[in-house]
Amino acid sequence: MNWSFFHKLGSPKWFYDISGRWLPWFVLATVLLLSVGIVWGLAFAPQDYQQGNSFRIIYIHVPAAFVAQSCYIMLAVAGIITLVWRMKLADVALRCAAPIGAWMTFIALITGAIWGKPTWGTYWVWDARLTSMLILLFLYFGIIALGQAISNRDTAAKATAVLAIVGVVNIPIIKYSVDWWNTLHQPATFKVTAKPAMPIEMWFPLLLTVLGFYALFTVSLLMRMRVETLRREGKTRWAREALEKMS
Repeated sequence: MNWSFFHKLGSPKWFYDISGRWLPWFVLATVLLLSVGIVWGLAFAPQDYQQGNSFRIIYIHVPAAFVAQSCYIMLAVAGIITLVWRMKLADVALRCAAPIGAWMTFIALITGAIWGKPTWGTYWVWDARLTSMLILLFLYFGIIALGQAISNRDTAAKATAVLAIVGVVNIPIIKYSVDWWNTLHQPATFKVTAKPAMPIEMWFPLLLTVLGFYALFTVSLLMRMRVETLRREGKTRWAREALEKMS
């Protein structure tokens, strides 16, 4: 296996340069995927035979939930890299991704509550899926608060890494809660090993919005990491030159 790419991530300057080349393409992908997916899903996809038009919130709810869970897995991986290889960019990624993951979790919870009212007759129930998603939001808040509460950067990096790794046990609980317990929440919309339950004109725009949300997450993360990298490397020559070009 070629580990050269992995080792290059240890260089803040290399990351700043390469991320600047990637950003325009991810921005373009975000605009195209979300524009087509959301307009198709909200305006042109057929109504659900049971839920009518209320199901259309799925085109926001499901992508946000996907990204929220994937983001936390990324935090756990970054935490492991921080503890094992002490790579500075891993800590930067962890600290910068946590607020984005928190927002995605919040959006998933809010849209789920809005969807739950016409479907279940109530905005909230202490369902296993909903409760574990709420715990995920608290985990994000904990990582953000812990990172801000500890002034020593190295100590804060280790503490947030440990919390991210420990908290990842909640992800399989979220995923399999509808299988393990009797819950109101419907089963997974997408399964890699199974044919989609929805017709293609309903699930294809959902696929586009899911990809669009991942592209949006990537854009947000890269932008936040670039700013944080410049802040941490402000005393280096390359960072000063980059700041001069921006001013």
